[in-house]
Amino acid sequence: QVQLVESGGGLVQAGGSLRLSCQASERTFTNYAMGWFRQPPGKEREFVAAISWSGSGTDYTDSVKGRFTISRDNAKKTVYLQMNTLKPGDTAVYYCAARTYYSTYHRGADQYDYWGQGTQVTVSS
Repeated sequence: QVQLVESGGGLVQAGGSLRLSCQASERTFTNYAMGWFRQPPGKEREFVAAISWSGSGTDYTDSVKGRFTISRDNAKKTVYLQMNTLKPGDTAVYYCAARTYYSTYHRGADQYDYWGQGTQVTVSS
């Protein structure tokens, strides 16, 4: 059983920055691809970014390219999402997820086995 704990959400003005963190409970974290997803108010959960087990491969949805950066520190069993130039449209609950059976990333939420509890990000205009 993998437990994922997110932190770093909050309220920020448009143009500001936040860094989300997601710490895993298992040492085998180094074998997992990791993803960040978000669920805006009244909408379905959507893919934001993903990273391979080594960190050498990353993927982003078009709306965050150039503004968000996903990274990981395997020694700390933590994945990060640095969010810059935030917009009101980025307001959502953000979730990290682990893809434990594969070391490669994927955009589909159904490809991830474990999820964090979510952290709220609110961007005011």
